[in-house]
Amino acid sequence: MRLKAMPAAMTRPLTRRYRDIFLRGVPLLDVRAPVEFAQGAFPHADHLPLLTDPERHAVGLRYHEQGQADAIDLGHHLVSGEIREARLQGWIEWFDRHPEGHLYCFRGGMRSRLVQEWLAEAGRTIPRIEGGYKALRRFLLESLEETATTLPFVLLSGRSGTGKTRVIERLEQAVDLEGLARHRGSAFGRRPGGQPTQVDFENALAIRLLRLHSRQDTDQTQPVVVEDESKLVGHRLVPPVLFRNIKAAPRVFIEEPLESRVQLTLEDYVAAPLAEYAEHHGAAQALSRLGTELLTSLDRIRNRLGGARHQELRAMMTSALDLQTRTGSPDAHRAWIHALLVEYYDPLYDHALRRRGDIGPTLFVGNRAEVLAFLQQYAVRPSQPQIRGSRPCSASC
Repeated sequence: MRLKAMPAAMTRPLTRRYRDIFLRGVPLLDVRAPVEFAQGAFPHADHLPLLTDPERHAVGLRYHEQGQADAIDLGHHLVSGEIREARLQGWIEWFDRHPEGHLYCFRGGMRSRLVQEWLAEAGRTIPRIEGGYKALRRFLLESLEETATTLPFVLLSGRSGTGKTRVIERLEQAVDLEGLARHRGSAFGRRPGGQPTQVDFENALAIRLLRLHSRQDTDQTQPVVVEDESKLVGHRLVPPVLFRNIKAAPRVFIEEPLESRVQLTLEDYVAAPLAEYAEHHGAAQALSRLGTELLTSLDRIRNRLGGARHQELRAMMTSALDLQTRTGSPDAHRAWIHALLVEYYDPLYDHALRRRGDIGPTLFVGNRAEVLAFLQQYAVRPSQPQIRGSRPCSASC
């Protein structure tokens, strides 16, 4: 059986409108093999493969040993009869839910063309993306280089527990690096479900920056607010071109009282993860999994704490977990959180500020509510960025 050309009226032409696809969030049907999808995908793509991993491997071997024609024949043999009908039904159901969707395989060639033709035979016409996943990925990498150097940024800084992420989440013109990386950016930052692949992280980041770039006003615009992070958010690398530009950007600092920081850390590192573990693993296992992760995170910074202090804090944490198991109250966690903020995270923050030679100008210093209000109204003119006054910056700046 050979691939045959369908009448022009039954198929749609190839599309190269990559920018429009990402700006509009066009639903995408990814028909690559599972191993390809696992290595990298797009946030708005659904995976319904033409070939399984073993089938793809067998077709690839046949291609190298006997050529393209025999490989095509094998592919048709492997995906025929009930298997073909079941997969086609999945594509039809997907298309009926997403009639505006687009289709691709790795290079936009034979696999996606065959699925497009089978759908056309079933009365569903769907655009096929020229160049496939490879072309879309290349477009995003190129757009990331552009947006990272042309967007105006403001860097949001502050000690641990001041609520930087909460401010980011309230702003329309912002990039939540921790959210995209699914990691809270510290030794205690792991989240249930793990992190996306580096490729998935870069793809989602590039799409976010592309959409923010498309909103820019030619006269004035609100800058894009990014939280002050290290090069790695967990195990995901912030693209160097973006990291260089945001580190040199003007800064806004959040200052909050210590007790407020303890409360917020309790909410973000105990209460919120507990709810996530309950969602992923069930309420019965949630606290046990949280406890394991907290103790493991503490063990990761043992050398910096020193053996004796590490054991003391571990005992405090274990006691808090035991009390929470018996009573349901998380309040005992405040003791070790207070100690870690004062003895570990604050010295790290101060040391990092002293080392930086590329720090940008300070725009504003205030508590979380004041900073949010400032950023919601702060705008710059591309030709002449404004630097607003701030109240005096404390030693933490």
